[in-house]
Amino acid sequence: MRGKATATAPANIALVKYWGAHDLSSGIPLNASISMTLSRCVSTCTVEARTGDAAGGAAREESNEVYVVAPGEHWPAPGEGRAQGELRPAPDAFARRVLDHLERLRRWAGADCSFRVATHNSFPSGAGLASSASGFAALTLATVGALGAEVTAEELSILARRSGSGSAARSVLGGYVELPGGPVPDDVYARQLAEPGHWDLRDVIAIVAAEPKAVSSLEGHARAPSSPYFRERLACLADRLTVVREALARRDFDLLGPAVEEEAVDLHLIAMSSSPPIFYWRPGTLEVLEAVRRLRTEGVKAYFTIDAGPNVHVICPPDAEETVASRLGALGSVREIIRDRVGPGPELIEEHLL
Repeated sequence: MRGKATATAPANIALVKYWGAHDLSSGIPLNASISMTLSRCVSTCTVEARTGDAAGGAAREESNEVYVVAPGEHWPAPGEGRAQGELRPAPDAFARRVLDHLERLRRWAGADCSFRVATHNSFPSGAGLASSASGFAALTLATVGALGAEVTAEELSILARRSGSGSAARSVLGGYVELPGGPVPDDVYARQLAEPGHWDLRDVIAIVAAEPKAVSSLEGHARAPSSPYFRERLACLADRLTVVREALARRDFDLLGPAVEEEAVDLHLIAMSSSPPIFYWRPGTLEVLEAVRRLRTEGVKAYFTIDAGPNVHVICPPDAEETVASRLGALGSVREIIRDRVGPGPELIEEHLL
């Protein structure tokens, strides 16, 4: 017996981020986080569950296969069909995380099977653009589908988070999403604060470095408590979370923007002051930040945020998107502009990668 399913899941951009984990292995953050689910930056994952040909234990482990779709000339946007590219064995570190999560999901379902998996991203991987969030959300949904199981949105969020990516718990929902943090039980899940149609915000992403970052987010979370400013940031977050929730509820961009920028700077302050320090920013990062500040002096509503990487997300209303994209795209350090927006979340599709 064989089951196959393919899922797409979007990345998200955290407006209030988590940095530091209560339980790193199961993706429980130390603080609550709020994010905007995107629509164009997506991961697609096909999972084939093969039952009846796995002997169990080590034999099952050896029969699992994990592939990535090597980039071709064109990465399609959602709805444009499958990516054109060659299936290649996944890098060892990534394959290990995928296999660990597959085993976790197999045990959850009580299944006796091995898996074949193929995945690709429509955006750079490992570059601080939440590829783990979208990747493990897509892997979780596709695996559940391949096993013929049914889950609620809450259960899907819990299962995705247990991959070790707390952000994946948010990527299973569309719109604006919050994930609790702190000493919470292992059944904690993300909840939707507002649907995608509640507020049409745009995310202009300036890519200044597409290669994988040298220090992973998992390592960054582990180092975070070594910063002398770590506890001070945690103490500020209750008020910041309140401000962002209120801004989203009221669709108040003038309230949201400064809080989002302040949060991004704080996160990187913690990273840079950790032991050993982590410097995610590049010279191009600073060039983009200066351009965003200049745009605001000209009356353009735009605020930046940066996840654990060098690339910059610029949040703006629809009428500012063209100006922001044009100005940032003209910068010498910007390699690519991705124009994204708030999106509806993951889905199962019929276009398989295997």
